[in-house]
Amino acid sequence: MKSLNPHIGIYGRRNNGKSSLINSLSFQDTAIVSNIAGTTTDPVKKSIEMFGLGPVVLIDTAGIDDSGELGEKRILRTKKTIEQIDLAILVLSQNVFGNFEEQLISNFQEYDLPYIIVHNKKDIEVCSKELKDQILNQYNQSVLDYSSMDSEMSSILSDLIIEKTPKTAYTNPSLFSDLASKGDVVLLITPIDTEAPEGRMILPQVQAIRDVLDNDAICVVVKETEVEAFLSKTQIKPVIAVTDSQIFKLADSLIPKDVPLTSFSTLLARYRGDFDAYLEGTSNLENLKAGDRVLILESCTHHTTCDDIGRVKIPNWMNGFTKQKIDYDVVAGLDQINRPINDYSIVIQCGGCMITRQQLRNRLHSAIKAGVPVTNYGMAIAYMNGIYKRAIAPFEK
Repeated sequence: MKSLNPHIGIYGRRNNGKSSLINSLSFQDTAIVSNIAGTTTDPVKKSIEMFGLGPVVLIDTAGIDDSGELGEKRILRTKKTIEQIDLAILVLSQNVFGNFEEQLISNFQEYDLPYIIVHNKKDIEVCSKELKDQILNQYNQSVLDYSSMDSEMSSILSDLIIEKTPKTAYTNPSLFSDLASKGDVVLLITPIDTEAPEGRMILPQVQAIRDVLDNDAICVVVKETEVEAFLSKTQIKPVIAVTDSQIFKLADSLIPKDVPLTSFSTLLARYRGDFDAYLEGTSNLENLKAGDRVLILESCTHHTTCDDIGRVKIPNWMNGFTKQKIDYDVVAGLDQINRPINDYSIVIQCGGCMITRQQLRNRLHSAIKAGVPVTNYGMAIAYMNGIYKRAIAPFEK
């Protein structure tokens, strides 16, 4: 899926050649190029295949020096993309480097984001030694002199992109490598309700099935109504059982206590989210009181139903657990969080299967930085059902 591929953002002033740089990397007219400053008005995503990384998404952004009321809005959208990328490319030209560039680099550093500095249009003016030394001394970064007109330069930049892009952006760690061995049986419990897509499985379930097979283990997939029949008829003891979070309590009653049990959401949280922050934050569900506000973060946009886990079930479970009147905000996809993050007493993030690992971590960045507790769907549901210790036990060292 395109949203799960490495995302690379291209930043710089108007008319520095950001779109030309994208075209040189893709070897085609992927982005509109013009001598008129401000041709790119909003962030535009372009998918290309890059040898060594596979499919990547390039984000062409508006000039960071845009002006006027609309320009300010475009700049805000440009800066917002920094939360969505795995690598940034800062494009300079004509030896201009000032407050705009320094602010961008500050934004990159805030998110621990790797970045490359490219001085474009070297066929017109090369980067001066003075500017290279300044950037090296100030940021410990070298500058690549570049020309979109030189086809050989794209290979040099591509190699640099491969070197700088975190491997976690394009390689998926195994979910079960330390949980199941060759020949072990892994039991996946997957309810089919109104939230299940017609004729197919949801992505976390598909990822789990593939990962079990990749580890040469045996994958058994059943609905919750068939768990007892499978266990009694086969007398097989799974090495671990994984359930959909919303039936955690039922699964806990069905799976023998000597069989490790966790959820798809908790399994994903170990690799996609900030698991240590989740472990620290989950118990704060105990501290919620009347009037507190909870932020629920979904990683996708979808039609809601009466069975919606994030918008319906979790708030209902939380109201029952706390016996308090709690206020809830739900933010879907990568939409803006409109309230100050300190307005929230806790943030509950979904499994994040529809966004990149970096996007998910950045999504939680402001909360963690502000000291607001964070948890995720599976861990919160387990905690509210009194089975939290069992849910995280498979991952304890």
